[in-house]
Amino acid sequence: MQKQVGLWIDHRKAVMITLTDGTESTREVISGLEKRTRFSDNTRAKIPDKKIMSMNEDTRDRQFDNHLEVFYSQVLSLIKDAAAIWIIGPGEAKDEFEKFLKNRNLSACIAGIEPADKLTNNQIASKVRDYFKVKKS
Repeated sequence: MQKQVGLWIDHRKAVMITLTDGTESTREVISGLEKRTRFSDNTRAKIPDKKIMSMNEDTRDRQFDNHLEVFYSQVLSLIKDAAAIWIIGPGEAKDEFEKFLKNRNLSACIAGIEPADKLTNNQIASKVRDYFKVKKS
């Protein structure tokens, strides 16, 4: 049997459920990212030099993107030998990770991508088992 992985991912963590030869394993990777800080218009108005604000935002965005690159690389290193990867999650991270895989010529292993709310590891495992059971039939 080929290795099948269900991946629940957001910017803070990834939960991987791996199915191989009738066995199931769960791994979790924490990104270490904090929630992104967003500034309201009132905050921007208090800062006299918008050029400085823009540079700070650009730097923060670049740091965020670099941190995501490291996080996604870490997740990929754990699932790179999977024949099929089903990607689910609540926000943008699932789409970003799909793009990350496609940029590395790994789109053939993407079994699907679907939105999913915050779930417990047991709920994720159950969805993954159901998804790949239906795919088999």
